[in-house]
Amino acid sequence: ELRILEQSHHLIKNECNNLINNDFQIIDIQNLAGKYTQGGIHTIKWKSYLLKAGEFVEENCQLCPETTKLLAQIPGVHLAFFSILYPKQYIKPHFGYYKGFLRYHLGVIVPAENHHLKLCWLRVNDDGETNASRDKKAIEQGEKYYWQEGEGVIFDDTLLHDAMNDSDQIRVVLWLDIERPMKRPLNWIHHGLIKLGMKHPVLKKVRENAIIR
Repeated sequence: ELRILEQSHHLIKNECNNLINNDFQIIDIQNLAGKYTQGGIHTIKWKSYLLKAGEFVEENCQLCPETTKLLAQIPGVHLAFFSILYPKQYIKPHFGYYKGFLRYHLGVIVPAENHHLKLCWLRVNDDGETNASRDKKAIEQGEKYYWQEGEGVIFDDTLLHDAMNDSDQIRVVLWLDIERPMKRPLNWIHHGLIKLGMKHPVLKKVRENAIIR
């Protein structure tokens, strides 16, 4: 189901460029969810254009109709936004919050030289023992993935990971949190927990905070 995003990369990139070039007031990630995104890894030049958090953010989706149509075709997408990482920014090593999601990144705007200079990357350490120890220094043994425009990657964000944009240009990925497939009957419990979580008042506040002004 995710292949349609790669196949429609040009449409998604055009809408993203329109947002950036028209200087819309896109929110800083650290201001998106109150105490949940203040401090820590979020205190860098990193912005989020939110399209969906449990529910679609209608006001924002109106400026990205093609991207919204594509997302509506993909089952299990609970969170979707353009992640805009500014030049010379580093997202420190950290662990994600819930094993029930898989994370997807589509390279939307990536510096052309990244193919050979390798300045923009995601790094993941998937060693079980390392992750059990919660030793963030072990990120140095992680494997790097270098974003490319129109290319998607899926990873488990509960594993130790970090990211970097060491270029002189912005890097934008379309970021999705997708419900992890599970076997019955665990999938019923899993789906119910996510559905309940997506009704949390914090997500309503996130959607309100994210609306373009």
